[in-house]
Order: sequence, then structure tokens, then C-alpha cells
Amino acid sequence: MTSREVAPVTRLARPHRLAPGSRVAVVAPSGPVPADRLEEGLAVLRDWGLEPVVGPHVRSAHPELDYLAGPDAGRAEDFQGAWCDPLVEAVFCARGGYGAHRMVDLVDWEAIRAAGPKVFVGYSDITVLHEALALRAGFATLHGPMVATETFLRDAPTREHLRATLFTPEAVRTLGLETAGALVPGRARGVLYGGCAGLLAADAGTPGGRAHARGGLLVIEDTGEDPYRLDGVLTRLLRSGALDGVVGVACGSWQECGPYERIRAVLADRLAPLGIPVVEELGFGHGPTALTIPLGVPAVLDAPADGGRCTLTAEVSALR
Repeated sequence: MTSREVAPVTRLARPHRLAPGSRVAVVAPSGPVPADRLEEGLAVLRDWGLEPVVGPHVRSAHPELDYLAGPDAGRAEDFQGAWCDPLVEAVFCARGGYGAHRMVDLVDWEAIRAAGPKVFVGYSDITVLHEALALRAGFATLHGPMVATETFLRDAPTREHLRATLFTPEAVRTLGLETAGALVPGRARGVLYGGCAGLLAADAGTPGGRAHARGGLLVIEDTGEDPYRLDGVLTRLLRSGALDGVVGVACGSWQECGPYERIRAVLADRLAPLGIPVVEELGFGHGPTALTIPLGVPAVLDAPADGGRCTLTAEVSALR
């Protein structure tokens, strides 16, 4: 066995579902958070019967690098403090942006493992923490909307899907908007992992990064990447070996990445040669509607060749 050979992607430990009265922490591991959106998002959580508490750096910004919500050490402390607080049942990210790569290695992952699994929600730059929680702690997480983002605040289906996942997860095991279609037909079963394609590529080859994807069912999306840059992202994942053994790919939105026909051509060129099912436009990520995807649980991807509805079905509920 070489140093890069590790165990296949396996089912991870799931946290408990939430209930009215659950105390939840809101943190900002990446970029600064607009105050008005934060307050509006906190009001939604309270309307759901949750008790949100806000991390110390959520309302601040780095003194010199204004694209960060406070210094790296402070953002790491907020995340770790929320996770290790026995009174907190869930950790919600306020927004993405940039910065998770800068703080992820400052977290005490032994302390995170000792605290056990908790509900964790975010996407975009938060992909870095999804991967770390999977690979360093063994915890299942939720690739879902963040509380101070426009999609969460303005799109009712996005909000309702997250609410259902948190409180009645068995009701939302099958995912897929009407837009979903088969880029490469087929059927695959594996353990869900992934997130923002660019962040997965940036993580490839780093200490603690994913060495391969044996048994994994990949979910990917991105925003603001021109077709040639998306080509580069996928090519890096392929060349690094990070996609070796992947059993299927579910694609979400490619917001502001150029005309979709050009994005589709890149996806087909880079992914079809893998000989695995690939579903497009499933309805998660940076698009106008962002369904919540459970990561770390076994699922089945169906991409019928006859043009039937494409679906992603979790074999167990996202939360216990």
C-alpha cells in the first residue's frame, strides 16, 4: 500500500435532527457578513423555533484584509468553540466567500472528534470544512444554504428544503429539480461527498486532503468560473487522482460560469470518459434554488437513458 492509498469513501457518523428550542451557532469561517442579511437570517432561524447564537467574529472584518471575517485564528476559534460547546446542537455558516483554507489547519481536530457529530450547514468556500469534517473527524454534514445569503433569504423552496432536512429529514431523501437531466445515463450507488469544484481542486494534494474517491458519489457545482477555468479545475482533480474510483457525479448550478452549453461541453469532455453516470442541473449550489445535500451518507444516483426524471436518493436520512 502506497502512502496515498487510504480506505474507500465510507458512511460517516450522522448528528441528531433539530427540534424547537435547539441552540444553534452561526459562524463566519470565510468572508465578512453584511449586517442586514445576518439579522434577517437570524430572524428566520428564530421563526423556526431555534435559538441562534452568533460567533464573535461574524460581525467583524480583518483589520487589513477586508475580504476576511476577522483574523484566521479568531475565525478558527469561533468554529471550534461552537462545535465544542455542549449546549450547541448545530453550526450554521453565515456566508462563504474566501478564507476557510486559511483557518482549517488552526482547528484542533482531535477536540472536534471528541465533541462528536453536530449539524453543520454551508457551501461554496465552506467545502473546505465539509472535507475536513469528513476526513479528519468522520462526520456527515449538510451542503446547504447559508443564513446571510440572498438565496436563503429570498427563495422559499431553498429555505423550506433546509428546514425539512433539519426537522424531518426522512421526508426529503429524494432530491432533484425538474431541470435535472442525464449527461451520461446510468445508475450508481456510493457515499456522497463534494461541494464547490474549485475548492475541491484547491484541496487536492494538501495535507489531509482527499487522496482518491473510491466508493464516492461526487456532488459538484461552482460559480464565476469561465469554461476554460472549469476545465482546469476538473483536470486538476483528474490528474491529482482525487477522482480515482468515483462511482457517479451529480452536478448542481454553474452560476456566472458562462453560457451553459459551453459549461455542458466541458463537463461532458472531462467527466464522460470516466464511464460513470453523470446528472446535470440537479438544483444545488449557487443557483436561484439551492437544495440541501447530505454529505457522508450512502445514496443512489439515477440517470435514466430514456429521458425519465433524474434523481439523487439518500438511502438513510441526513440526520438521525
